[in-house]
Amino acid sequence: MTMPNPKAVIFDWDDTLVDTWGVVTAAINTTLRHMGHAEWSEEQLRLNIGPPARVLFTRLFGEDRWQEADKVYVAAYEAGIRQHLKIHAGAEETLKQLADSGVFMAVVSSKRGNILRAEAAHLGFDKYFSALVGAGDAPMDKPHAESVQHALQGSGLAAGADVLFIGDSLTDITCARNAGCTAVLIETKLPDAALLAKNPPDLRVANHAALQQQLAQLLPPDAKKQPAPPKPAR
Repeated sequence: MTMPNPKAVIFDWDDTLVDTWGVVTAAINTTLRHMGHAEWSEEQLRLNIGPPARVLFTRLFGEDRWQEADKVYVAAYEAGIRQHLKIHAGAEETLKQLADSGVFMAVVSSKRGNILRAEAAHLGFDKYFSALVGAGDAPMDKPHAESVQHALQGSGLAAGADVLFIGDSLTDITCARNAGCTAVLIETKLPDAALLAKNPPDLRVANHAALQQQLAQLLPPDAKKQPAPPKPAR
């Protein structure tokens, strides 16, 4: 596939721009202790983390206590952002490269919208994005196309091949496909090889340094150092 010059770039958040594993680990184990359970090892965490909070906490604590667990988890997660949240190597350089070129940027994440925006504000990354769309913000959450359409709302841009969707997972590739965008996989962690073979991205890059090299070839020279598009009203 010939890669288009991007009019917009949409990023996933977790494991694409930031590493939240330390925040999740601390919050889950705080929740388990509060609920009278033993803490999880690294192996147990990696085996169990993935389902939405309601599904995971209902399975662990029952329908009558999942909301109690969820409140503890959210409070512990928000408290751990400052201490445990990390930026992936080169991620801010990627954002600066695109900002200097005046490319519209947004985030579409499966993370709850209020927590996503709190993390972005803590890192000072919110200045790069015209929209930060998390779970519950759009009529339909990621990987539905409406999550992408919501992120582009007010920008004058439409989802299409000239919109890059950059993420680390099969969910991100699926979201890009559903919206008709170009799917870019950044290999901060690889999806299952068999699933990836059935759902290949349009482009794979090893890390942010490699992504920046690809973007340098795609961004037209006369677009560099242009002011970013105005942020749509939210």
